[in-house]
Amino acid sequence: MRCSPRSLWGQTLRCLCLTLLFDCVLGSGGYIVVTEAQAGPLYRVEGSELSISCSVTGLPPLPDGRNDFEFRVKKPAKPDFELNIISTNDEYFPFSLYGDRVRSGEIAVIHKDPNSVVFKILHLQKADEGEYDCSVVNTRSTYNGIYSALTTVKVIDNSLSISSSSPASMAQTEGDSLELTCEASTNTIQHTHLSVGFFLRENTKNASLVMSMDKDFVLIPGQDFEQRYKSGLIRLDKIGQVTYRLKISQLKLSDQGALYCEAQEWIQDPDQTWYSIATKASTETSLTVKAKEILLDSESLAVTMSIPHSTLQEGQRLSVSCAVDSQNLKQKFFSLAWLRGGVELARVGPTGVLTVGPDYSSREREGELRAGRIGDRDYSLILQPVRTSDQGEFVCRAWPEERSSTGDFIQGAAQDSKPHAVNIALTESGLSVEMASSVNVNEGDKLVLSCRVSGATGQLSVIWQRAAQSAPFSSLVSLDEDGVMAKAEGSADVRVKALRPASDLFTLELEEATQAAAGRYQCEVSEWKTTNNKASSQVATSSVIVTPLDKFASVSVIGRNHIASEGDKVELICRVRRLKLPRTLTWSVRRGSPTPDNILTLYSNGAISWFGDQHRYQLEIVNKNQQDEMWYHLIISSASKKDAGSYKCSASVVLDKAPKKLSSSELAVNVVRPASDLTLTAAPSIRANINADIELKCSVSSNSLVLSRYAVTWFLEDTSNKTGGHKMIVKSDQNAFVTFEPDLELNQRKRLSVSRRAEGPEFVLSIRNTRSSDRGVYMCEVVQWQQDPSREWHQLPPVSKSTQLSVIEPASDLHLNTTTPVLTVEEGDDVELECNLVSAVDSPSVFYKVIWLYSEANEPIRQVPLVELDHTGLLSYPVDEAVRALQGRLRLLRPAQTSFNLGIHKAHEQDSGTYICRVEQYQLDRDGQWQQKASDETSPMTLNVTVTERSLLIEKIDKEFNISTSQSLTLPCHIMTQSSPLSQFQITWFWRKDTNSEPRPLFTSYRNSTLHYWFGKSDEQLRFGHPLTNLFNLTIVKPSPADSGEYFCEVEEWAPSLSNGWRKVAVEKSGSLTASVQDEGGISEPVCDSPTWIGAFFGVTVLSLLVILLLVLRMCRGNNSAKKKEESLWTENHQLNPKN
Repeated sequence: MRCSPRSLWGQTLRCLCLTLLFDCVLGSGGYIVVTEAQAGPLYRVEGSELSISCSVTGLPPLPDGRNDFEFRVKKPAKPDFELNIISTNDEYFPFSLYGDRVRSGEIAVIHKDPNSVVFKILHLQKADEGEYDCSVVNTRSTYNGIYSALTTVKVIDNSLSISSSSPASMAQTEGDSLELTCEASTNTIQHTHLSVGFFLRENTKNASLVMSMDKDFVLIPGQDFEQRYKSGLIRLDKIGQVTYRLKISQLKLSDQGALYCEAQEWIQDPDQTWYSIATKASTETSLTVKAKEILLDSESLAVTMSIPHSTLQEGQRLSVSCAVDSQNLKQKFFSLAWLRGGVELARVGPTGVLTVGPDYSSREREGELRAGRIGDRDYSLILQPVRTSDQGEFVCRAWPEERSSTGDFIQGAAQDSKPHAVNIALTESGLSVEMASSVNVNEGDKLVLSCRVSGATGQLSVIWQRAAQSAPFSSLVSLDEDGVMAKAEGSADVRVKALRPASDLFTLELEEATQAAAGRYQCEVSEWKTTNNKASSQVATSSVIVTPLDKFASVSVIGRNHIASEGDKVELICRVRRLKLPRTLTWSVRRGSPTPDNILTLYSNGAISWFGDQHRYQLEIVNKNQQDEMWYHLIISSASKKDAGSYKCSASVVLDKAPKKLSSSELAVNVVRPASDLTLTAAPSIRANINADIELKCSVSSNSLVLSRYAVTWFLEDTSNKTGGHKMIVKSDQNAFVTFEPDLELNQRKRLSVSRRAEGPEFVLSIRNTRSSDRGVYMCEVVQWQQDPSREWHQLPPVSKSTQLSVIEPASDLHLNTTTPVLTVEEGDDVELECNLVSAVDSPSVFYKVIWLYSEANEPIRQVPLVELDHTGLLSYPVDEAVRALQGRLRLLRPAQTSFNLGIHKAHEQDSGTYICRVEQYQLDRDGQWQQKASDETSPMTLNVTVTERSLLIEKIDKEFNISTSQSLTLPCHIMTQSSPLSQFQITWFWRKDTNSEPRPLFTSYRNSTLHYWFGKSDEQLRFGHPLTNLFNLTIVKPSPADSGEYFCEVEEWAPSLSNGWRKVAVEKSGSLTASVQDEGGISEPVCDSPTWIGAFFGVTVLSLLVILLLVLRMCRGNNSAKKKEESLWTENHQLNPKN
């Protein structure tokens, strides 16, 4: 996944906000909101379920009745990169890496109550290891508390194993005893406990607990077996490190079913609670319980006998089993004897002591006869090899024994079993076998025993048997005469083979020699004449000694340069000696905590599992065949302080399905950081004139070759603190991020800057426009940061140097211009009132406060502040309803450094009055407080704003016309001058019959270009024209004699006013035009041959030409000889010429 600059900037802002939040909360004396998550680290097995609880206090729930939570994670490989996992209020919150798992429900967050949740991962993956962040969503506008909490999760391999040595099926009689064993172990490097339980499943029902031993070794019986446990009939014991044995006395018919054992691995979390991280179950053993024979009374005694094979060949094995049954069997004593032909062979007394008859005493000493009580009711007699003299009729005889007060036994009436005949056939053979008397083998190695045969003439078979030092032999495996191998019952899980590599040699191979493999071994070879006809048998024995693993194998750690400087190579060697078994090797390191952290695990198949962020480690394997050793080199190519710790390696092997671990002692690795050789150089004192730009320099020198960064902090001696000391001005951290002292004003920050120059390097504090308040003792403190090989930065002790700064400043002299101008402007003009410094201190450390005051013309005493620019650069408009409109049009202008002019945009008539400029001089003192040095104000400035004057003039020439009805009558209205270039006009033409009648409106053209016809007139009779900007015409088309009379126009002039909008400026009337309209026949035709009419026509023509010439000259002069534009009838396209 890529990380955009935008997301990195978001994380930086969030970290800054959290830092400010913590400072604010700590400053206020405590938190209100507290978020808590389950303490870590939590060790969980891969594939198991993970749950993390998280709660918040002090934050009221949202309107929906609960608070929302978000979970994120940081992986060890990228500890600075955060991944979104799940949110309770945003389904689009998860990153794509977790989206599918969230949607499938494998990852979920469940509310336990409004203020707490449980985060769950159903199937934990190796990649889920990391640091989990639980955050509560804050929708309030403020922060006051802790809104997130962290929990570290480590994912480990599942090394729990469990197995059962019991057979797949067992058959018992009601009242018998049962014994089951299980082996459970784990290879987890963390401190864990195991709990083991035995369970019984009847048919298809759910399994019920028989007995368990919890992680604290407390025995817990199942509900159905509790009473029997209290009665002592059920017992669970731990034998050794990995073996658990269950004993059930007096089996019941209800005990029938499938038995198995289950192991759970527990780890203690940091909150002191125990958590189950793994569970495994063994294979099942099917148990069948038969009902016992019912006896008539308590004194009755039943004896039964069984002989599996009653026809044997000499040398074979004869087994005679007897069973005694009686009521209250466990409370009684019995003696039992085996008889052949009425002669007692052997007897087992009431206390279990074996007594052998004189005929078989020697054979018992030689091991050919074995007899004893093997159960509460079972007895066994074995003869091997059997002889022909052993044939006959066998009977089992039992006597009840009653113990007297003196401790002696009184024998009751005997009870015999049914007789059983045994036939033994004679064979002849020269068979002989031999084995080495003793064999030594290392634990875990292959055990090979040889049995050499001679003198055989027929087919051979072999039975291999094993016995502990004082126990009888039991069969392991056999190889019949056809070469078919068969494992004995109870040896199914033993990796054993019976082989015949040569005709005269039998071998027994045990793949893995464990401590349980030590003891006596017997090779019984039988010669067969024909099928099922054994001729003879011979045996040979050998003792096997198994040397324990820790007696010949060892694991140790040696180091090369294990006390190193940062950046050096560190090499640790794990030496594994004389260990030939497949092994799992683990390197671990303990860094200041009792629990070590795994670095890597190398499995026997060659796979390597790295834990966490271990990219700086390398593993190298060297086979030292000559020394019978394997060397596992753990190499740290460039050591850092993070690599310091106590290193240990361990090798685990599996023997007899149980792990065995060999661990080395710890080897301490110490990584030393190099000492700092940083030196600083700075001028002891500097003198500067006020307003000058100065540089305080601090040069760094170091001979270190390690990549370094520098954090520089500039301090100023704190004169306000009686105890002395320095206060921070500005800091540039190791990432060149500049931070000012929070209380430092903005204008102060703008004058300060820090920079770095490559030589040295050299750090410079620049102060622009030096003020008197800048004097004092400046201290430059440099902290060197170095990057170690793990790319982590660490700081070295700080080094500092001081410089005394002296500032020389001139005396103050402030004067303003004293002229008293009177300005007269027209309404709508822009006005600028000047306020200039005549003399003042020319220094950047001097600041000015400017106030413009206003007095109305009719109230010269009352001065109202219009605008204020204070010495810090803050511009404000004092609130006063009387001048609010004026303030909206003001501009404070500074055309020069010494000017504070006031501009008024589009002056209004009400802006007339008196204006005064007041200037105050300020300067920062030594303690950073503003002090007024001087003040002055200008003389009053008078402003008069005038409105538009009336200058409307209409042409007033009286005219008379005689026209016919076939001609059109044009009524001109000529405007000679106008009051304002922005003026608009409303023109109305009037008509009256004669001077004695009232004028009547004929037509009106309003100033908004609306036309109005009076008295039913229409545009077919009246036509409006606007040929020139100052000329308006009204034409009467085809007038009638009734239209004869006097015509004139009336003009209303309207001009814009900034204060009052449009106002009427003037009203003027034109001269009268008297028209006489006659029918076309009423006007006489001129006589062409009359000299009088010819002369008159000529005169009128000349006069008309002169009038046209005059009009053309006036039009040209009005347009200033400009190019004539296309005319329009609408008034807005013709602005009248202003008055000259």
